[in-house]
Amino acid sequence: MKPKILVILGPTATGKSDLAVKLAKKLNGEVISADSRQVYKGLDIGSGKITKKEMRGVPHHLLDVANPKRVFSVAQFKKLAEKKINEILKRKKLPIICGGTGFYIDTLVNDLNYPKVKPNKKLRAELEKKTALQLLKILRKLDPARAKNIDIHNKVRLIRAIEIAKSLGGVPKIKSGQPYDAAFIGLDLPDLTLQEHIRARLKRRLGAGMVAEVARLHNSGVSYRRLESLGLEYKNCALFLQKKISKDEMIENILTESFQYAKRQRTWFKRNENIEWLTK
Repeated sequence: MKPKILVILGPTATGKSDLAVKLAKKLNGEVISADSRQVYKGLDIGSGKITKKEMRGVPHHLLDVANPKRVFSVAQFKKLAEKKINEILKRKKLPIICGGTGFYIDTLVNDLNYPKVKPNKKLRAELEKKTALQLLKILRKLDPARAKNIDIHNKVRLIRAIEIAKSLGGVPKIKSGQPYDAAFIGLDLPDLTLQEHIRARLKRRLGAGMVAEVARLHNSGVSYRRLESLGLEYKNCALFLQKKISKDEMIENILTESFQYAKRQRTWFKRNENIEWLTK
């Protein structure tokens, strides 16, 4: 029999972390984060990283495992997550995957193995001069399927996707399998409610010192370009700190881009017909 895992997913600001803790308490589980920004050390307030108090004694894994100065790949996530799943199963406990990064979740639960493509420094230097929109147009021509599901504001991911497609001469063939008996729970909210949650969350994060957090990251050696590549809160706080946008523009950008991101998350997850959706 395949090992059983539980996956809790859905758009941002829908309460996934809270549900994961509640179910872990009831089902004797441990949580593995599937969030592409919470893997980084120091990205706490802006990424909504769960606190020790909020964990309520439930072990959480794959938080603070990467240096924010360097890109953490989906292959690295898969390797670490598989290791943690095995460790949790050996403890006779239930692995609970929780997060909103669909690329991470699909790669893990479907055992996707992507062709290895080495960085092309010359191509990257050329692509870094382009805007996110220009990069998206290039990717659409090379790999339309990937372009539909990628974070259209994340230049690092756009450049990497183009790099892979160009290196392989087209859409890569992806080897896959089904290593787990996975149950999926999806959380979502009506648009107006979700927008209210995103707005209230941003207010809390600003009050908790989110801008100061981004300033600390920059002072510790994380470049503004790197912070901008992390998207959403980190991108707009970095732009504000550089005086490229006003505080009001920063807030409005984060709200708009967060809701756009939530819609892209929905599009990604709707492809999985095995998800049991819970909508408040």
